[in-house]
Amino acid sequence: MERHDMLLSSAGVEALRTALDRARFTSNGIAGRLGPSATGGMARNDFRAALRATADRDPLATLIRVFICDQTEPEAAVAAALAPLTIAEALAGGLVERHGDGLRAGVDLEPYGDDWWVLADVPASARPGRPLHAEHVLGIGGATQTLIGATMRRPVETALDLGTGSGVQALHLATHARRITATDVSERALRFAATTAALNDQDWELLRGDLVAPVAGRRFDLVVSNPPFVVGPGTTTHVYRDSGRVGDAIGAELAAAAPGLLTEGGTMQYLANWVHVTGEDWGERVAGWFTGTGLDAWVIQREVADPMAYVSLWLTDVGEAADAQRMAAWLDWFDAHKVEAIGFGIVSLRRSGHADPVVRVEDLRQRVEPPMGERIAAWFDRQDFLRVRDTDALLAERYRAAEGLQLRQEATMGDDGWAVDRQTLSMPHGLRWTEEVDPLVLALVGGCDGRLALRDQLALLAAAHDVPPQELAEAAGPIVAHLVERGIIEPVAA
Repeated sequence: MERHDMLLSSAGVEALRTALDRARFTSNGIAGRLGPSATGGMARNDFRAALRATADRDPLATLIRVFICDQTEPEAAVAAALAPLTIAEALAGGLVERHGDGLRAGVDLEPYGDDWWVLADVPASARPGRPLHAEHVLGIGGATQTLIGATMRRPVETALDLGTGSGVQALHLATHARRITATDVSERALRFAATTAALNDQDWELLRGDLVAPVAGRRFDLVVSNPPFVVGPGTTTHVYRDSGRVGDAIGAELAAAAPGLLTEGGTMQYLANWVHVTGEDWGERVAGWFTGTGLDAWVIQREVADPMAYVSLWLTDVGEAADAQRMAAWLDWFDAHKVEAIGFGIVSLRRSGHADPVVRVEDLRQRVEPPMGERIAAWFDRQDFLRVRDTDALLAERYRAAEGLQLRQEATMGDDGWAVDRQTLSMPHGLRWTEEVDPLVLALVGGCDGRLALRDQLALLAAAHDVPPQELAEAAGPIVAHLVERGIIEPVAA
């Protein structure tokens, strides 16, 4: 097994954990000390109330001021807060740094969850004007939280975090996987991840290399990745952002690698960007990534950005917002490749072992009710339900309409009164689907109360609409499958 140095010695990590525990430098400890108003202010980068509440500079107050409010504090106060970790080792490991007449944070030491800590680089926003290291290690940002929320949390034996960075995903994987492997192309990132693991008393296998290269020939029950997915001409200036691949090729590369990474029944989930090219269907383009993989795939587009906003976002992220030349070159590349927008979303894959994999690429920019990982797991469960049932078996089941399902109608007033133009079924919970339906489908869903087999419901509908029962049953098969896949109707357990 590879060994990777930590920011601190093993004894130093133990001493730091002792200091953090003793001061109650945890999410709950900080919230209890500051109260809801000051805690909420910190979440908005408004530290005024927090600074007022920590003026006494006891150990917890000092740690809050240094590592959350980014203040420079007297060396004596910092030494007292970090003891038994010595200032000498804290300085040597980069945990703190000298600034002015005191000490300030050298890394981002963030209390996380109930009793975790994550170590990463200080974000660019906290130190304007200071260029980011080429191997800058991100903390807990929006993309990180998206993947955390989307990951399926069912127990597994083995899990892999591709491109672990500071190790946030691996922390979560350890709650439901027995063995954790994490990789990164950056040795510097692996030092942070090793320290995060040790500080939280966890043991991960850490391997260095580009994407799947370090685990070639190995298989895992669950693979997650927040890769350097930013779309562009393929140049690399910051490894957390730039993969060195042209365009959105890294998304396709991960899809191609997935069959060789997964155990039977294993799943892989990763974040990706993809281009919307003028004159092309973006969904068909992304669906092409999975051709020949034999994997079930569900791609959910969560955001879409125009090129100007996209480039501006990522240049700002690395402190290069004022680099007009860099912006122009990036936008010129988008123009040359007819990129009119860039999508962002979640790719979920499963090695189901079937010859007829299901591939769905969908735009779900409406707000998804958390926890998203459970929604994705349920979608795969519904695929399993559908795959083993032909039309006769589907119609033999009893179904219940989804909880809270809503009907919305649009109608136009005419000479004979209101004429319904459009009817939609909306799900206020979960993935918040909206589905346009005709009167017959509406009647079918309305009758799903879990008491009658669907075939018996269809017989009643056929009589009411003067349609041959068998003809209606044959037509209903694909419709029922679609409604089940969407979760609009749910099978009732026998």
